[in-house]
Amino acid sequence: MANKPTFTVGIEEEYLLVDKETRGLAVDPPEGLFAECEKKIPGLVKPEFLKSQIEVNTKICKTVAQARKNLALLRHTVADIVGKYGLAPIAASTHPFSEWQRQHHTDRERYNVLAKDLQAVVRRLLICGMHVHVGIDDDELRIDLLNQVSYFLPHLMALSTSSPFWRGEVTGLKSYRLSVFDELPRTGIPNTFDSYAEYQRHIDILINAGLIEDPTKLWWDVRPSASFPTLEMRITDVCTLIDDAAAIAALFACILRMLYRLKLNNQRWRQYASMLISENRWRAQRYGLDGGLVDFGKGEIVPCVSLLEELIELVVEDAEALNCKDKILHLRTIMKRGTSAHRQLAVYEKAHMAGKNDEEALIAVVDQLIAETVEVS
Repeated sequence: MANKPTFTVGIEEEYLLVDKETRGLAVDPPEGLFAECEKKIPGLVKPEFLKSQIEVNTKICKTVAQARKNLALLRHTVADIVGKYGLAPIAASTHPFSEWQRQHHTDRERYNVLAKDLQAVVRRLLICGMHVHVGIDDDELRIDLLNQVSYFLPHLMALSTSSPFWRGEVTGLKSYRLSVFDELPRTGIPNTFDSYAEYQRHIDILINAGLIEDPTKLWWDVRPSASFPTLEMRITDVCTLIDDAAAIAALFACILRMLYRLKLNNQRWRQYASMLISENRWRAQRYGLDGGLVDFGKGEIVPCVSLLEELIELVVEDAEALNCKDKILHLRTIMKRGTSAHRQLAVYEKAHMAGKNDEEALIAVVDQLIAETVEVS
């Protein structure tokens, strides 16, 4: 039997940097901005592919509460520093109106290689996400849980949506980010693997053929981390409100613990074909919490709220063990008042009803995002 997992938690978030005056993206932020961030929070912040983006990552945390506290510090520190340059971070997976064609990529070797290899596909990558790492030390267990946890990825996606706009248009999707991201190779629901050795053989084929240098270029919705002994959940939009981010991180950790608990009793979650899970992924992307997901056991679409209530009851024991029950219960708040995508669309519609034009309505959305990103109690 594998060693008991640590279930440590780490959260990565990507933000867009906007000009406080125009509310558009900062096309070419000063170099000093990133240097000052690195000096203030060394090792926890870095530039992203596009210059108008910035990434933060928490330390390895024993609890979700500790990760949330760490994330709050990172959000406020970044906001304070970039504010000196007339900028503000927004935790949203797309900008409501800025154009990707006007953005420039960061001049670093990894990003230069990506720009050369992926061309227009990566130039359009004006999107941000949230990644959650959960400590699973044993290689074989990591693959076993990878195979099972994919079922729950659409549920996590539906709770996180924050990208209803693209280039000034209402897309009709709660997460347009995934539409952009899916243009990359090696994305989506991962295959299942019989063992860690089988997983490694597949990776070696790609590396030996010269297609990738390392597993960091597997951009699946969940993957064994190439850098840490963790499972890394990558499907979710970045949450504008920090408590939503903490709740989703807690749910991912609790699902993994629940699956491990089943394993201890010689049980496991039923595995479904990727094509079926991908249908729910699309429904989460398109409708968020509003359209329902397929319950494959029943063979019918069931409201998201019902499925998530069942999931909360399923993991409440694990939430108590991981000391994050309050975070799990916050999921009900998200279900009741909606995600960032719902609030963005509501602000946009309210501005129109008040007689504002499209540009003014979109600026109102950005203003809401700026305020909510640093709204930390």
